[in-house]
Amino acid sequence: MSVNLSKGQKISLDKEAGASLTRITMGLGWDSIKTKGFFGFGAKTEAIDLDASCVLFDDTSKLADIVWFRQLKSRDGSIVHTGDNRTGAGDGDDEQINVDLTKVPAQVKSLVFTVNSFTGQNFSQVENAYCRIVNAGNQQEIARFNLSVQGAHTAQIMAKLYRHNGEWKMHAIGENGNGRTFDDLMPQIAAHL
Repeated sequence: MSVNLSKGQKISLDKEAGASLTRITMGLGWDSIKTKGFFGFGAKTEAIDLDASCVLFDDTSKLADIVWFRQLKSRDGSIVHTGDNRTGAGDGDDEQINVDLTKVPAQVKSLVFTVNSFTGQNFSQVENAYCRIVNAGNQQEIARFNLSVQGAHTAQIMAKLYRHNGEWKMHAIGENGNGRTFDDLMPQIAAHL
């Protein structure tokens, strides 16, 4: 059963999944901008290039690795990005980041998921944006965070997965920011580590 997360909410992924999780998928979805034409003629869609990233931090809160559209795989191979979607066209997840929690190195304490508008549109122009965590073993959605907070921001720190007492937990951060890549969010991310 999926949990619809609120900003700031924390959950145990194992408890929500009903068993120990070994593999998860973070999905990001959105729709392109639809503009109305004059008297119904000339309507068109404008592509939005949102980018999902996963930033890995060690137990001293130092950057350990990054998975994003320019590096689709973590150095250890535990996290893989499925590729850059530059339009938002189609149904379902537009970008996915797959994480094998059993292979994430022990010194990595947290994984922070971000979304950025690489093309610079602000989120007030983005429709149906969401992120979700799925149990990759059975494709069951565990948690969903609707990115429904609209505004003039171009980025968001979506969620953090972190180790606590031997299990993985999730914190729905939902903090707005600005910038074309995860790097622009690093000062804001540091406050959540």
